[in-house]
Amino acid sequence: MLDIIAGLPADCRASYRSAVARTDLPSMADVTSIVFCGMGGSAVAGDVLRSVFRARLDIPVEVNRSPVLPNHAGSSTLVAICSYSGNTAETLASFGDALSRGCRVAVVTSGGSARSLAKANDIPVIAVPGGYQPRAAFGHLTFAWLGALEAMGVLPALAGEVEETVSLLDGLAAEFGPDVPTARNLAKEIAEAIGDRVPVVWGAEGVAAVAAMRWKTQLNENGKVPAFAASMSELDHNEVVGWTRPYGERFAVIALRTDDENAEIAPRFSLSEDIATASGAVTIEVHSQGLSPLARLLTLVYVGDMASAYVGLSRGVDPTPVVVIDELKAALAGDQPGDQR
Repeated sequence: MLDIIAGLPADCRASYRSAVARTDLPSMADVTSIVFCGMGGSAVAGDVLRSVFRARLDIPVEVNRSPVLPNHAGSSTLVAICSYSGNTAETLASFGDALSRGCRVAVVTSGGSARSLAKANDIPVIAVPGGYQPRAAFGHLTFAWLGALEAMGVLPALAGEVEETVSLLDGLAAEFGPDVPTARNLAKEIAEAIGDRVPVVWGAEGVAAVAAMRWKTQLNENGKVPAFAASMSELDHNEVVGWTRPYGERFAVIALRTDDENAEIAPRFSLSEDIATASGAVTIEVHSQGLSPLARLLTLVYVGDMASAYVGLSRGVDPTPVVVIDELKAALAGDQPGDQR
């Protein structure tokens, strides 16, 4: 897992370059909305698109984590199917729904039923490499979609932003590697600070909130620990009241910060962190790097990916397998009509 995370910069660059060169993708003429369909790690690419490019998109983007498309989806909707394995049940169901409604469809996958269904219906497939855990294919999935949507004219030319992002990630890969001692390795420091506490990750609504959710899921899957995420300033309207002794002693709060935080939001972080600290929580701030929203998001994501792997390793577990999910899928596949499990 550490090697795969270290390869994120190369994954981003390769899949962007491959997808942006495509000339066989659906026409966006008269398209009025995009519905991005995916689950788990495959859905995060849609969250990135929606948050990073919100100010530059002329049409709305909805991320659909459901087997059923929203009612408005039809012939003027681009349905973006994203399933790393190609066998995600909810995503395949939404794919079938899109076909029945006459939506325009494009697919990013490594294979499976999604690829077969696309080929049978003459729908273009942007293929990404197989052999990853779905969450570890984040760079391939996200940047394949960025390249594809640029090729379709939905997004502006992104080469400069992609290169800034990848260059910063290359630097972080060198800083956070397993051979770098904890005293000079922020990701290891964060894992050590979390220790046996339950991590809670905060980020301002937008790119930092997307990064916070990525931290949460990576801590779940790589660290094998419960973890939670919340957005600022929503958390100041509810969660903050719960930070009281002795409950805070069980938690570590990680606040993800960016230089472009809204002037009304930024002051809330230190005040809210003080409340969490007073309750007994450990509080940590992690700052993004880069000028573009894409770079800020990915640099926050990278710290969390590495820290989550170190959390797992510090607990003596392999970050890579997700045995519980495998067992859950097997149990679901074995259910029979009338089975009440």
